[in-house]
Amino acid sequence: MILILTGIPLAFVTGLIAILFTIAWFGPMGVPLVSSRIYSFVNEYVLVAIPMFVLMASLLDRSGMARDLYDAMRLIAGRIKGGVAVQTLVAAVFLAAISGIIGGEIVLLGLIALPQMLRLGYNRALAIGTVCAGGSLGTMIPPSIVLIVYGLTASVSIGDLFLATVTPGLMLASFYIIYILVRCYANPEMGPPISDEELDIPMSEKLRKMRGVILPIGVAVTVLGSIYGGIASVTEAAAMGVVGVFLSAAIRREVTWELIRDSLKQTLETCGMIIWIGLGAAALVGVYNLMGGNRFIESTILDSGASPLVIVLIMMGILVVLGLFMDWIGIALLTMPIFVPIIIKLGMDPVWFGILFAMNMQVSYLSPPFGPAAFYLKSVAPKDMSLSEIFRALIPFICIQVVALAIVLMFPDVALWLPEWVKGD
Repeated sequence: MILILTGIPLAFVTGLIAILFTIAWFGPMGVPLVSSRIYSFVNEYVLVAIPMFVLMASLLDRSGMARDLYDAMRLIAGRIKGGVAVQTLVAAVFLAAISGIIGGEIVLLGLIALPQMLRLGYNRALAIGTVCAGGSLGTMIPPSIVLIVYGLTASVSIGDLFLATVTPGLMLASFYIIYILVRCYANPEMGPPISDEELDIPMSEKLRKMRGVILPIGVAVTVLGSIYGGIASVTEAAAMGVVGVFLSAAIRREVTWELIRDSLKQTLETCGMIIWIGLGAAALVGVYNLMGGNRFIESTILDSGASPLVIVLIMMGILVVLGLFMDWIGIALLTMPIFVPIIIKLGMDPVWFGILFAMNMQVSYLSPPFGPAAFYLKSVAPKDMSLSEIFRALIPFICIQVVALAIVLMFPDVALWLPEWVKGD
């Protein structure tokens, strides 16, 4: 904690502490223990899915497909009160299903949807919250990178996690839409509909916009369908997704050297961060477990006499606190190897706990003082929009997230019915 407050990157903090405590506890001969942990981490085949999905999202964002998807939603929801906010959330769900990368979605929606809502006279807080909350749905809607990292860390089936998160993810998006519609119909000035003149465009233009979404939606259906149908693993499906998005961009004549170069650069930067944090966390958790830390925490919790629900609530509280000043990747890699074995010993489903973790991380994505969603939006927002205004606008959406999290916590079947139904078939 002290080293993190100094501003040293988390990856180097965890790696440094792992080496220092290894030498102090086991002597210089214990250093190979650290390297063996690191090797085990980088040798995980499922890690390949992460750069594939990141590259797929980068290609999607830099081509015109994501913008066409948003424009097509406008034709459907434009005439209702709060319609642009609703279409933003629907588009966010589709974008999350295609890419699973959160930061890119918020920036994209901040560039496309936010100016349009402000131009139409939408309430600024409602517009800000819609963009940030919709963009953060990438933590829940498969193929979620958060769930891939959790599955890798907790040794849980990623396919089961993807199935389990469908209902909670759509439930949360529905809660957002209901909130927007209630606010806008109670006070129409908060979200006026688009004028008939703007929506009165030629049928040929409408068909062009609708055709523009066929290819990216087809890619999403193919990727997720191949995973759910057992045709391909998550890693294979991710590679299929990259090929599908690239071919779609080529068909639309949008492939350029700049597109390829910038997409590969973003993929390297994003995955480099994930891998560095993973190396440090793998080393730290390995040393911690060798020192008996996991057994100490496990015995302390299990022997405390607390009910399983109270134990889970304590874990959720720890994740909330860590989420205030740490990235979700570090939180997952540091805490899940300790928490998940306890959850299993309590007789609870680790798939269900993974959905709780993803929902918890979504709350942290919006929460001050370091909620990444606010900073992503600030980077593309109008200059007169301050961070404090953005964080204030997010409060109702954070409350909605907490309500959804509580529902899944109290009623595990909300998350587990779909995987069980698929296995039952």
